[in-house]
Amino acid sequence: MQQFETSAMKRTSLNAWNLSLGRAICGDVQAGLEREWLVTNGLGGYAAGSLLGATTRSYHGLLVAALRPPVERWVLVTKVDEELRLPQGSVLKLGVNEYHDGTLDPQGMSYLDSVCLEGDIPCFRYRLGKALMLEKRIWMEYGQNTTYVQYTLHGSYDEGGEQEQASSLLTLLPFCVARSHHSTMRGDPGWHFQVEQEGNRYRIRANADAPICQLIVGPAARFEPRGLWYWRVLHRHDRERGLPCEEDVYLPGVFHFPLIPGERVTLVLSAEQEPPAALGGPQHEEHVAQAYAHHRRRLKQLLAVADRSVDDLAQSDPVRARLVVAADQFIVARPQYVLTPTGKRYLQLSPDHKTIIAGYPWFEVWGRDAMIALPGLLLSTGRYSEARGLLKAFASSANQGLLPNRLPENAAEPEYNTADASLWLFRALDRYLAATGDWTLLKELFATLEEILQWYIRGTRYGIGMDERDGLLFVGLGTTDLQLTWMDARVDGCPVTPRRGKPVEINALWYNALACMESWAMRLAVDATRYSQLRIQVRKHFAERFWYAEGGYLYDVVDVDGQAGQNDAALRPNQLFAVALPRRLLNDEQARSVVERVRAELLTPLGLRTLSPRDPAYRSRFNGDQRQRDSAYHQGTVWPWLIGAYIDAYLHVYKDNQALLPLLEPLVRHLWEACLGTISEVAEPEPPFTPAGCFAQAWSVAEVLRCWTQVTE
Repeated sequence: MQQFETSAMKRTSLNAWNLSLGRAICGDVQAGLEREWLVTNGLGGYAAGSLLGATTRSYHGLLVAALRPPVERWVLVTKVDEELRLPQGSVLKLGVNEYHDGTLDPQGMSYLDSVCLEGDIPCFRYRLGKALMLEKRIWMEYGQNTTYVQYTLHGSYDEGGEQEQASSLLTLLPFCVARSHHSTMRGDPGWHFQVEQEGNRYRIRANADAPICQLIVGPAARFEPRGLWYWRVLHRHDRERGLPCEEDVYLPGVFHFPLIPGERVTLVLSAEQEPPAALGGPQHEEHVAQAYAHHRRRLKQLLAVADRSVDDLAQSDPVRARLVVAADQFIVARPQYVLTPTGKRYLQLSPDHKTIIAGYPWFEVWGRDAMIALPGLLLSTGRYSEARGLLKAFASSANQGLLPNRLPENAAEPEYNTADASLWLFRALDRYLAATGDWTLLKELFATLEEILQWYIRGTRYGIGMDERDGLLFVGLGTTDLQLTWMDARVDGCPVTPRRGKPVEINALWYNALACMESWAMRLAVDATRYSQLRIQVRKHFAERFWYAEGGYLYDVVDVDGQAGQNDAALRPNQLFAVALPRRLLNDEQARSVVERVRAELLTPLGLRTLSPRDPAYRSRFNGDQRQRDSAYHQGTVWPWLIGAYIDAYLHVYKDNQALLPLLEPLVRHLWEACLGTISEVAEPEPPFTPAGCFAQAWSVAEVLRCWTQVTE
């Protein structure tokens, strides 16, 4: 790390790896319910919840299984509550549930002493007395829809330790549902889940058509059937978002574990057809210990690959190490199933078959997001093989020159309504080649890249094509209801920011793609004349068409709706890409003016506003129901991922790395503030810039990681 490292960065990075929250947060109901945690399994499945344990979203669950990786995610177990009966007979209830009328029952936050991340494993510590502590750890098996919930009792029942060999009774209450993670479930007094016991494995099924969830314990545990509904559990975050916010959850039974200080017991939750045979048997805890060790080894390997120049990345650069782990959560398997000779099907994990989940908990795979996030998630972490496979996969999915915008869970065909995903492919490939020198991949993809540009030149679907008069790209001409740029929110079926015409970042990316192809063609001894001519044409017309002299910045869209000279002067962050991309389109004075206008009106501690507060269309609040959120989504709302373009542009203009560390410090502090160890999708546009949207967003993590690495190396 360079000598210009500031005291502010040292202070911020000190505990970024050993990230923890203490009693001040854990004992505060509002703060504890606002903060969340997340673990993932590399398939798109995950476990997540609030810090205190209450499910504040329908998306929360201890087992959210990706039944068709990386999508079709079903919540099978929402949470597990704990009760501990001490030897003297007192019962401590450690769970927290919030109900429709605001009731909190039980109120286990009074025992929660701290929550920390051990690598990517959340550890909850409950102080049960002066000398007694219960720890709970949660992690998922990589490549399986399996969650481990492990408990360890530490200390003694009294300060003298006289009763340390006496046994407590730990009772676990697993609450079950069977639904898409986008929905909620309503119970019925006459509806009872099916429970089938096989040794220490309990197969739970809501009905004959529902997925099976297995609850697996060691031989010392005892199961007590209950068959009870808990009615009208509240999801407070969903209520704030105007979504269905009440749910009924089913308790099939409870597990009782004798537990003495120093012992560990583990409840395993699995949607796998055949969990490992050792689970539930005499070697149950030994197998869990092996799974835990394997998980830790994989994490250590991720850090070693991310930076091969140091022995311990977590010690040498805690922030980077933390972001490398956060990045891993978005990199998931694409379906690749193999049949055994006996007819059994299993999922094969391969570096060549990966993709990127855009965000947790509700986003799927988005082409634009994947291309923007790829450099940070895969190149800044040294995962070049996976980057190569992902680039090939997306290039092969191009249709009429367009990469898929979205791969929805329930649709057979991808959606291609994006003008820029294909152009971001060129930027991602350019960064990949700079990092790896893998010119073989360029040769493999060159014909596809040529075809993509030819579609843009002659025109493709959705009114996307090149204007022969100035070489610039127009998008959406002849359409009224399509959103084709990253500013894609709609209300009542109509785009909030239609941006039909020639958007500024689309044409900056277009110029970059032409410049890349010109360079690559020459490298491959292919005629580059056409790309050179077009690049020169775009370079000639870009500044004269986009420069808004009166404002000292770039128009957001020119030739709006195809009307020559009709320009949109809204001050937005999209113009930064004309300065941030490596092939420059503006002179030094213009570039500096753009950066300064963005700094003055759009820059916030958590990223950039999407519209100047001086604009009449500016929305000063994001959170609310869907209409409120979509109306504000790109009309002022702050997006952390845009800090990447700002930093790139700033470096081009001022070439001052040291000044950028204070910009990243608030985003590093954010690792403590919403979902532990990761970065949110958006934030409110006014102080205190409250995080909002998805609690973990791929391109937010990717761009902060990329910039942190760039600025500190």
